[in-house]
Amino acid sequence: MNKLWVWLSLVLGLVTASSVGAVALLAHQYVNQDFRSFLVVSQVQEIGLDTDLAAYWGHTGSWAGVDAVIRGPQRPNPPGVPPGAPPRGLDIGRLRLTDAAGQVVYPPAGQAPPPAPPPPAGPGRPPALLPPAPPSEVPVPIEWQGRTVGTLWVRTLPADPLARPAQAFLGEMNQVLLQAGLLVGGGGLLVGVGLAIWLAAPLARMERATRQIAAGQLEQQVPTRGVAEMARLARAFNEMAASLRRSEQLRRSMVSDIAHELRTPLSVLQGNLQALLDGVYPLAPAEIATLYDETRLLNRLVTDLHELAQAEAGQLRLQCQAVVVEPLVQGVVALFGEPARTGGVTLAVHAAPALPAVWADPARVRQVLTNLVGNAVRYTPAGGAITITLAAAPGPPGPARPARLPAAPMVRIEVADTGPGLSADEAGQVFGRFWRADQARARETGGAGLGLAIARQLVEAQGGQIGVTSAVGQGSRFWFTLPPVRA
Repeated sequence: MNKLWVWLSLVLGLVTASSVGAVALLAHQYVNQDFRSFLVVSQVQEIGLDTDLAAYWGHTGSWAGVDAVIRGPQRPNPPGVPPGAPPRGLDIGRLRLTDAAGQVVYPPAGQAPPPAPPPPAGPGRPPALLPPAPPSEVPVPIEWQGRTVGTLWVRTLPADPLARPAQAFLGEMNQVLLQAGLLVGGGGLLVGVGLAIWLAAPLARMERATRQIAAGQLEQQVPTRGVAEMARLARAFNEMAASLRRSEQLRRSMVSDIAHELRTPLSVLQGNLQALLDGVYPLAPAEIATLYDETRLLNRLVTDLHELAQAEAGQLRLQCQAVVVEPLVQGVVALFGEPARTGGVTLAVHAAPALPAVWADPARVRQVLTNLVGNAVRYTPAGGAITITLAAAPGPPGPARPARLPAAPMVRIEVADTGPGLSADEAGQVFGRFWRADQARARETGGAGLGLAIARQLVEAQGGQIGVTSAVGQGSRFWFTLPPVRA
């Protein structure tokens, strides 16, 4: 089964088995070594060798001639050992004695101890194929009147035979270690499988939700619980699903709006053409002019939609250059001067001195200004005023300015009117497609509601920002910024 929880379970099981095996092996080695050391110390104490050596030191005050104590038959044997018999389990060839300063006093300098005989091969024991394990020495402190006066070192080999009781004890210890290892390993494996299933469950839920989204069910959401990484992934997935739902809603709304905007002029064209064909209307210049106006409206709508689509796709061609904004503003004001005077609206410009040139496309800037000023003239009642303000505003550096240099000021253009204003909800939608403050306004006078959406795309494509500040009954302030000329 090529599933994530299966692979996680296998990995966790392998790690658990390896860890338990390594711990069991080390524990076995240490138990075996410590048990052998305990046996050696016990044997030394059982035959009284440590007591004899301590008594010799107390009697002579030195270790001179101590080899006679270690080798000599006068050392008493433990109970049950015949007099004169060698110490059980000990071979003087494996003994080494050091004084309190660590100097070797036995065997004497220049005299090697007798070699230790190899351990007897047990029945059925195969010949050794590997070199024997290195010997180790077990220290037995020699104390006299609470003071350590020397140390007896007993050399041992891992292959030294043990008595049957000792072998039985080690066997029981190994069995206990094996059972504990199996118990811990099995428990770890079960916990690992459960943890793997728990970790893989959110991914399985997201997989199912992804398939449902691919099938068009965009309302899918997944729980945002679990470990931090999975919770963040689930939140990101939910945000993606919500964004897809919004995009789908916008797409449907846009298609519906486009169909609605195109339906009216097409209906007018179709009805008038049908009337001309039926002879209801004479083929007069006035009727032809009406049809021509509808085709112009259709052309404007299609052109705006194409321009908006190019801007949103980042494919709008810009011819940016150094532009002084004030002459552009004055040109737009002159364009709307007569309509403003006819409507009884005052149109004024206030420009701050020494404004920097901006890096922009003059035709696109003029297009944005025309849209903002045209809307202000259209919605400002008689006796009102429109003020266009040019000022410097803080902003990010220009397109080619190094990040280490201070940010150059942006140029802010603001168009303020004394019209009816916008509510907070309207101000949040004003830059959307096909949005009009007065939905009942005729398209011939109010436009298709694409001008501000296009203006936003044009400003952002040139590195600026656009926004609005408005309140009902207090007019509106539409503003946008443009970056300075690159350094």
